[in-house]
Amino acid sequence: MTSSINFKHLRYFWVVAEMGSIARAAEHLHLTPQSISGQLGEFEERLGVELFRPSGRKRELTEAGQSILGYAKSIFSLGDELLDVLHNHKTKKTLFFRIGIADSVSKSVAYRLIEPVFRLEEEVRLICREGRLSSLLAELAVQRLDMIIADRPMQSNLSVRGYSHLLGESALTVFGVPRFEKEFADGFPCSLNNAPFLFPGEDMAIRPKLLEWFDDAGLRPRIVAEFDDSALMKAFGQAGAGLFVAPAAIRGRIREQYKVAEIGRVEEVVEQIYAITAERRPKHPGIIAISRSAREGMFSVV
Repeated sequence: MTSSINFKHLRYFWVVAEMGSIARAAEHLHLTPQSISGQLGEFEERLGVELFRPSGRKRELTEAGQSILGYAKSIFSLGDELLDVLHNHKTKKTLFFRIGIADSVSKSVAYRLIEPVFRLEEEVRLICREGRLSSLLAELAVQRLDMIIADRPMQSNLSVRGYSHLLGESALTVFGVPRFEKEFADGFPCSLNNAPFLFPGEDMAIRPKLLEWFDDAGLRPRIVAEFDDSALMKAFGQAGAGLFVAPAAIRGRIREQYKVAEIGRVEEVVEQIYAITAERRPKHPGIIAISRSAREGMFSVV
């Protein structure tokens, strides 16, 4: 077998295999059937294997032909992809935007903040990473992230260079399945005494504020579970495992997505959302769009 491949022959073979017949392939390639048949014969002779066997009016691939077809698909698929990349490079440059989202931040809040990025004039490739804030800050330090969305500012004693920008803040709403509304909405917040409660975990900034509010109000809810992940907490709340809190700014989305009712509002506790960046004045269009949207509307009506 020869050590080189004639890619013109390979392409003719690929088209015939995909079309199922030499006649259809000839029409597609704007060639005569005789020309393609001759090229296939040369290709088989060069490879030293039979690629097709007769099957009625069509041609059926041999085992060797099936194997070669797999490689042909990969080769020409990569070629088409290369052409697309070159075309996009000439016509439009893709804007990569790498965002870290602390797992303590509500996914609904994160989406509402990030959504304006898709309305930018530039073609954006969004890359989202979720995890603990400490891990995300390490990624920011080595420029693997453009910004972080977090529920707390960056600590001043860290060696990481970064700047915290307050995007907004919101009071809290207590939610629960509809049957809990009848039991706990009346007499709120006193009704929370001994109520089953799904509590934010130790990694969530809202936890100490909520504990302080309970203590000041003399409330003793029955904490049945704790969660570092806000989405998991809401999923348990949707299943009726207990009451849970979320920002009042997204209460409509929470009601709709999780099919829960509002039990009451906690004005005394405010959840804050920050953007953490490596630059004091970020220039990335995505960061600018997020900051502008947050200032103009997301947290203004709560």
